[in-house]
Order: sequence, then C-alpha cells, then structure tokens
Amino acid sequence: MRSPITTHVLDTNLGKPAADIAVTLYRKSDEGFSQIAQGKTNEDGRIMEWMDETERKAGVYRIEFATDPYFEKLGQTCFYPSVTIDFTIVATDEHYHVPLLVSAYGFSTYRGS
Repeated sequence: MRSPITTHVLDTNLGKPAADIAVTLYRKSDEGFSQIAQGKTNEDGRIMEWMDETERKAGVYRIEFATDPYFEKLGQTCFYPSVTIDFTIVATDEHYHVPLLVSAYGFSTYRGS
C-alpha cells in the first residue's frame, strides 16, 4: 500500500529528479511539530514509502527538504539551505502528494496526485 503522504523533488535547473535529498515529515500538535518520518529521495527523486498507515490523522503537517547538501554535491551555492512546506490534511482517506520543484535560487510546490 502506498504511503498516504508522498513527495517528489525535481531539479528544474538540470531538468531531472533530485536524488539523495534528506526529507523529514512532521505533524503538528498542541505542543508544536513532532517528527513522524524521515527519508531520502531515491534515484527518481521520490519518497513513496515513509510513514505507517496508522499515523494518518487530520491536521497540519510539515515537510522539510535539506536542499543545501544536494546543491553542495553539485558544486553550487544554494540560496535556500532548506525548504519547508506546511500543508493541511482534511480527508484522511485521500492520498497527499507534495512535489517540490527546486533550483539553487528558487522553488515551487503544489498538491500533486
């Protein structure tokens, strides 16, 4: 079964997937954000399996991408050492795909399918 939350990172400067980016997933509670999953993007720039189905709850989530080490490996200076995306899960039976389009000096995201 596919994880209820997945991500995909594309390097828009190179026009290809961004592999080996460390990504951390958090869920917000009354005490703040707590880490619930961690992983690295595969050769296709994806994380498809990183949280247990039982962890799915409605609420606010945060994905943090460690972009600086990725660009360092490419010999590039990165303006954004990390990218953080907060999003809300309302329908717990739906799949949430959060792609990141990134370059050393910009990023964009959207809710994917």
